[in-house]
Amino acid sequence: MSIEAIETIARKLRENIAKVIIGKEAIIDQLVVALISSGHVLLEDVPGTGKTLLAKALARSLHCTFGRIQFTPDLLPADVSGVHIYHQHTQEFVFYPGPIFSHIVLADEINRATPRTQSSLLECMEERQVTIDGKTHPLRRPFMVIATQNPVESQGTFPLPEAQLDRFLLKLHMGYPSIEEGIDILKRFKAQPPLNEMAAVIRQDELISAQNSFSDVYISDELLYYIMQIVEATRQHPSITLGVSPRGSQALLKAVQVYAAIQGRTFVIPDDIKVMLIPVLAHRLLLKQSFRQHSPETILNEILEGVTVPTEEQLLDKRKE
Repeated sequence: MSIEAIETIARKLRENIAKVIIGKEAIIDQLVVALISSGHVLLEDVPGTGKTLLAKALARSLHCTFGRIQFTPDLLPADVSGVHIYHQHTQEFVFYPGPIFSHIVLADEINRATPRTQSSLLECMEERQVTIDGKTHPLRRPFMVIATQNPVESQGTFPLPEAQLDRFLLKLHMGYPSIEEGIDILKRFKAQPPLNEMAAVIRQDELISAQNSFSDVYISDELLYYIMQIVEATRQHPSITLGVSPRGSQALLKAVQVYAAIQGRTFVIPDDIKVMLIPVLAHRLLLKQSFRQHSPETILNEILEGVTVPTEEQLLDKRKE
C-alpha cells in the first residue's frame, strides 16, 4: 500500500469519527496512529469526557468486530479470555471465546479490576494470543485494545503496574471541550445520538495492508540518533527511577513513521517526534518519590529542549543519498 493510500485511510477515519467527537482532532489523529501501527491505547480522563464514545466511534468506522469489557472488582480472567464448558451429551469440553477475541476491544475502567484480571491482558496485548488451559489461541488481525480509566478515583481501583503500562503504545487525555465545542456537542446530541448513524468506512483488508506498509516511511540515521538521545536522557535523568525501555523506543519509532504517513509524507521530520513524544513515552516513566510533584510531561519537555535537533540541511542531504 502506498503512503497516499494510508493518508486516505486516515482522512476517512478522521472525518467519520469527527461526526461524533467534536474538537479533538489531535486525539483522533493519535488514535489512528495507534490503530495503523498495531498499538494499544490507554485513555485517561475524568468521567463524561467521551473516552468510551471515542472508542466506539473508532470501532463503528471499521468493518471489524467490537468487544466491550466492563472491568469491575469481581471480573475474572475467564470473563475476558473465555472458558471451556463441559457438554454432558457429547462428553467433551467446548471452548467459548471471550470478548478479547474481537478486533477492537474496549477495556472500560480497566483500573477497577483486580491485578489478576488485569494481567490476563498482558499476553493478549504483547503476543496477540491467548493461552487457556494449556492451549494457545491466536488473535485475528487487526487487534487493538482501547482501555479507559478515571484518574480522580482511588477507592475500589487498582493502578496498572509498569509492565502493563509499557504495553500501551499511547496514553491519551481527552480534556474538557471549550465553550464553543460544548455548544456544538449540545446541538449534535440533542436529538438522535450521531453514533447510531455511523457507518464503517474502512475495510479490514485495507487496514491490515496499511499496518504492513507504514514501515516503508523513511527515517534518517540522524533522527534515529535523536530518538535515542532522548531515550537515554530519560535513563540518566536524576528525577527518574525507570526510564524508557527498548520497547518504548521501538514504539516511538513506529508512531512517528505512521504519523508522517497520515500527514502524506514518505519521510519523518523532527516535528513528528516532538508531536508523538509525550503520548508514547510519558506513561513509561517512573519518577522518584521526592520528585512526584513534577509530571513526566514536564520532564520530557525539559529533556527535549536539551537535545540538539538535526538540522534541515543534514536531513536533506541524507535523503538525497
